Amino acid sequence: MIFVHSSSIVDNDVKIGDGTKIWHFCHVSSGAIIGDNCSLGQNVFIGKNVVIGNGVKIQNNVSIYEGVTLEDDVFCGPSCVFTNVINPRSNISRKDEYKPTLVKKGASIGANATIVCGNTIGNYAFIGAGSLVTHDIGDYELVYGVPSKHHGWVCECGCKPVKVRDGMLFCEKCHIAYRLRDSEKGTTCEFMFEDE
Repeated sequence: MIFVHSSSIVDNDVKIGDGTKIWHFCHVSSGAIIGDNCSLGQNVFIGKNVVIGNGVKIQNNVSIYEGVTLEDDVFCGPSCVFTNVINPRSNISRKDEYKPTLVKKGASIGANATIVCGNTIGNYAFIGAGSLVTHDIGDYELVYGVPSKHHGWVCECGCKPVKVRDGMLFCEKCHIAYRLRDSEKGTTCEFMFEDE
């Protein structure tokens, strides 16, 4: 069952998954696809042809513009901002110049963070409140600041794993281990195993 508050507008040609709730004063534009069990808080705007996965939570006052894709289980904090044009001018139409933004599975974006278009936020990455993201963010990476900088790694549960030896991190809360690897792009983090 889908819930849409009476104050919200859902255009034609929209797909909304089962269990999704759309609260007060939202607008979902034509061509948008919203998965199962999502929550759109008050005053959320979903642009044309936006794709939102399952289990996504979008807090109050967030606009998801055309060109932005949110995979499953993404969290968007209150008033976080997405852009879709790198050099906007009010008197020049740049609708054919949208730069895509991809937010991968399980990533969290803090309140009032700004995500500049054309970047990818990795799986389970964590963007601190008020941050300015101007570059790709890796899987499990913790970033914050203006501009955002790397400040460590975050587990799938949202806690900071501890270093147990060179190249390995372990989450004491949920018992997941991660491996750090050096590559041409710098250090990356990847899931290793979950200890029962």
